[in-house]
Amino acid sequence: MTPSALAVVVPAHNEEHRIAACLRSLHAAAAQAAPTPVVIVVAADACTDATATLATRGGAHVVKTRSRSVGAARAAGIEHALELLADAGPEVWLAMTDADTTVPAAWLTHQATWARRGYDAVLGTIRLAPTAANALLVARHDAGYFRTRRLSDAQREWEHPHVHGANLGVSAAVYLRVGGFAPLPTGEDRDLAVRLSAAGHRIARTDQHPVQTAARLRGRAPGGLADLLACRTVSARQSGPTPLDLVRLLDAGHWETRSS
Repeated sequence: MTPSALAVVVPAHNEEHRIAACLRSLHAAAAQAAPTPVVIVVAADACTDATATLATRGGAHVVKTRSRSVGAARAAGIEHALELLADAGPEVWLAMTDADTTVPAAWLTHQATWARRGYDAVLGTIRLAPTAANALLVARHDAGYFRTRRLSDAQREWEHPHVHGANLGVSAAVYLRVGGFAPLPTGEDRDLAVRLSAAGHRIARTDQHPVQTAARLRGRAPGGLADLLACRTVSARQSGPTPLDLVRLLDAGHWETRSS
């Protein structure tokens, strides 16, 4: 498919300190995707801070929810985006990221290229935002995250095993066909990827357009990336990961939990 329009949906719960940077990166990606129309929707979920106000000021459409569920927030944001693009034609492409994440300028153009190649969904990768204080944490995360990548074969696409709502794209028609995001507090991205795969849809797993996400230890979704990083911090103080650590790492989807 050749996308007739692009919709970017960002769930956000109390992200007033990060939403502006996220939106700046999205506007840069939208500019590179021109002349294809792009709408950006922030689903402000149970926010008690200035997230919604700053998102509006940052040029996003805002839909407010009270679900306290990232799956329900993503679904609400997509519903609103599709209403905004009701006259854009049948080939709308949905791009997902998170409010604590910034995307590269080519993020949307890369996803549109995969769509034109006949893929129904795109699963991208992440990089942790580096700071002077988290170098060891990032190194420990990367040791597990990149262990399936063959550094000796740089010319081939890394068909990675990861699924991130922070870097995901899907045809709107296909998204609706498989039932959309489930109202889950976490794991909604992997749940969607499993259903896409089970329905036989063509999924691209690519490291071409990694996004940069916050390496924080207290996140918004239980069992998400922040919990994984907190788990790694605990493990770093021990001789190795405990069985509980390994279960949580696997459940968080950052090791080899292939969904397609």
